Amino acid sequence: MFKNIEVVKTNASSVPTLISNGTEILGDIHFDGELIIEGRVKGSIHALEDSSAVIRIADKGVVEGNIRVPSAVINGLVQGDVFCGKHIELASKAIVVGDLHYNLIEMVLGSEVNGKLMHINASKPEVERLEQDQSRLSVTQD
Repeated sequence: MFKNIEVVKTNASSVPTLISNGTEILGDIHFDGELIIEGRVKGSIHALEDSSAVIRIADKGVVEGNIRVPSAVINGLVQGDVFCGKHIELASKAIVVGDLHYNLIEMVLGSEVNGKLMHINASKPEVERLEQDQSRLSVTQD
């Protein structure tokens, strides 16, 4: 009865995943390929660092949690730390409330980062020195 069924294998990473406007996801997301967020995500978002995964957060999109992906294009609101091992682009309506760890960064006029900008390849002694300088600065301001 089912002798002539043809099995078609698709590459799941070639089809973007969309979280549309009006949709809210509660929980962590692990993905590969392209993830487009036009709605709201309350949870962390992860993709393998050695993959070609990219997250795109539209101007009405909101993420409340940490993001750890190779590449990102942000034009919405992110409340959490962002880790991008390859490339991040902050569009004109992007607001990041948290630390941004990046390798390559593009920031368009109007984008905001309310946190630290940390280059991923920065050496640990340099990072420690910057943190000490920051703590000394905050003590002298009080």
